[in-house]
Amino acid sequence: MNFHYIRNQISKNITKICVNLLIETCKKNRLRILISISTSEGIGMLNPEEEVITLMKKAGIDLVATLPCDRIKNLLPLVSKNFPEIKMTREENGVGICAGFCLAGGKPLMLIQSTGLGNMINALESLNVTCKIPLPVLTSWRGVYKEAIEAQVPLGVHLPAILEGAGLAYTIIDEVEKLHQIENVISDAFENSRPHIALISPKVWEASECCAWQGAGMPEKPEVMERTCSIFLKKEVLKPVMLRNDAICAIASELDDEVTVTNLGVPCKELYACKDRDLNFYMFGSMGLVSSIGMGIALRSEKTVVAFDGDGSLLMNPNALLEIAKESPKNLIIIALDNGAYGSTGSQETCALRYIDLEIFANACGITNTAKVNAREELIKIFKKFRDMKELALIHVILKPGNTNAPNIPLSPEGAAKRFKEALEAKKN
Repeated sequence: MNFHYIRNQISKNITKICVNLLIETCKKNRLRILISISTSEGIGMLNPEEEVITLMKKAGIDLVATLPCDRIKNLLPLVSKNFPEIKMTREENGVGICAGFCLAGGKPLMLIQSTGLGNMINALESLNVTCKIPLPVLTSWRGVYKEAIEAQVPLGVHLPAILEGAGLAYTIIDEVEKLHQIENVISDAFENSRPHIALISPKVWEASECCAWQGAGMPEKPEVMERTCSIFLKKEVLKPVMLRNDAICAIASELDDEVTVTNLGVPCKELYACKDRDLNFYMFGSMGLVSSIGMGIALRSEKTVVAFDGDGSLLMNPNALLEIAKESPKNLIIIALDNGAYGSTGSQETCALRYIDLEIFANACGITNTAKVNAREELIKIFKKFRDMKELALIHVILKPGNTNAPNIPLSPEGAAKRFKEALEAKKN
């Protein structure tokens, strides 16, 4: 029998059925030699987790945003080993991070439990779909196969219908033999500039012999762990003297080749009216993801990124500051425009007006380079200082509520995103 032929066939991932037929026709001692040779040379069949890693590498994925699920616990350590990884605290935040990373020329992917799709759908629709930003999402599909947790079932069984109703592309992978379809999920997302979601059944991993989770071990906390947190607290509350538009225009007057990401609604319109630039990325939806998008761009680009965020937006997605502090991109400056109100919806009061200090919250998250200002001259001075420092920074700007009559932006979401991406790419060349 030609053992080289058998080894080559195994290296091409012939099915387990064929392998079993070969086993029946070989003597036990000769089979042991074959398996030993295959294993020692890395030619044996891949576990499903290893096959996923191979497909992701083949597709050119260069960032993975993850949140864990028990069913993919052996896949997650392999992702950490093979790709740059953002370990998220909320799935929707990953949509923003990946969008920014993609706008800057990267090929991100999300790996999550399927329940996280519940808090992602609006962002996928109002950011990725409207701006035509690709995002492949691999999900561990819970609630459909040998599910012991009753709470997983209602969303899990209805997910295909929910995605269908939302017009989001999805692929069901419920057999290990269908894992190759991940390649199409990724290619479709990037070729058609849209989200594409893979619903991967736990059945796929059921027979896997991968034990990467055991090899990774449990995280260990040291017996004594020192943490340093600098809090900048002033008893005197700064009196607001500027409107949001004043602060935006003050920063805009200092912009050269910096990238900006600006919150949806009136803030976008005010920046456009004050200083439109190809390197301005305007938000049209997905409230709460401004700084997350800024972080994604900063991770992929060397340019200074200025995120015009607001108190209402930051409080809607406070997780953003946690992940930004953890990754600490040195080229990101967050301008926290705090007028204590949801300015674009009628100036309803936010919690920042009376109950929370955004600078102190940023300090608690781990952002140490912060400042609180209320006047134009001081704002420009601090902005220049942080820009020259080239460190992650946040400027908390105390403002009066109120809007200007800036007109609507005469750009479509898709057109604005395309213009921005092309400008950022051109600046690299």
